Amino acid sequence: MKFTLGIEEEYQVIDPDTRELVSHDQKIVVEAAKHLNEQVKAEMHQAVVEVGTNICNDITEARTEITHLRKSISDISKELGYRIGAAGTHPFSAWQKQLITPNPRYDEIVNELQDAARSNLIFGLHVHVGIADKQLALHLTNAMRYFLPHLYALSTNSPFWEGRNTGFKSYRSKVFDKFPRTGIPGVFDNLTDYENYVNLLVKTKCIDNPKKIWWDIRVHPFFPTLEVRICDVPMTIDETISISALIQALVVKLYKLKTQNLNFIVYHRALINENKWRASRYGLDGKMIDFGKECEVNTKDLMLELLDFIDDVVDELGSRKEVEYVKTMLKNGTGADRQLAIYKETKDLTKVVDYIMEQTVLGTT
Repeated sequence: MKFTLGIEEEYQVIDPDTRELVSHDQKIVVEAAKHLNEQVKAEMHQAVVEVGTNICNDITEARTEITHLRKSISDISKELGYRIGAAGTHPFSAWQKQLITPNPRYDEIVNELQDAARSNLIFGLHVHVGIADKQLALHLTNAMRYFLPHLYALSTNSPFWEGRNTGFKSYRSKVFDKFPRTGIPGVFDNLTDYENYVNLLVKTKCIDNPKKIWWDIRVHPFFPTLEVRICDVPMTIDETISISALIQALVVKLYKLKTQNLNFIVYHRALINENKWRASRYGLDGKMIDFGKECEVNTKDLMLELLDFIDDVVDELGSRKEVEYVKTMLKNGTGADRQLAIYKETKDLTKVVDYIMEQTVLGTT
């Protein structure tokens, strides 16, 4: 079985003079489409550009694609007088000033969700792992839920919101929580249960299609993938690739356990949410709950345990180097830690934006 990869990143479009988020009026998307076809998309807010890799056979291909996408979008943005940045929220721009992209789908979402949609000025990383069998994908999704806070802690990159230090390492999820059908999903025993749930929502006009189920992890409604959606967009290429490699390795490890008739314990959503809250608040610097031992453990220690857990699959995936980079992230801190360090040093949020812009294109030349 080949567990292919697809990675989506959402970038901020920034005015290089004011460092504010700015509408690019889809100029970046139009220009990028000439070279990158369907790999670049508009998002609901005009200050966002979303990119997606092609289907990648391994993490090396994924790195090549992400590097190419970041460089291409950065170069196009510069030509048009903009810059791009990769962080889960902008340090000081106000959502009230941002324009919505004209599109019937976005109009419908804003009409239904009102300020919850208008204020949803956030930037994420979505990682797809290819699994054609939806029943298998659902089984692995149930087990993967436990690890979502770990992945989230590693990706935390949104400590500021509208000019304030929020006290959270990732405020992005606090903004997104206002949407319905978000967060850690519950457990579905089988595909029929899940499909009955979706069909009921469609029938009762809660949703018109299952893409409006925005959980932190989901069996993708249209692609043959399991999609992890909990992460802030990481600041650097190395961080995105390391987290993506970790997600792929976790899926493969859990699949191997299943083929050996060994199941990872499936925990209640209420318990996993405790760890998600801690990840959002403290990032890598706090403690999370080890539900097996029923005690608190330093999050960094849990990360090292996680690396041990997947150690037997990373070589066959060709991703040992990328997964080992997690140790560098534990040492250097997440994007949130580094943003906060720049702010502590300079007391200037424009300097934080400068740092984000510089780190976003690191390794593209």
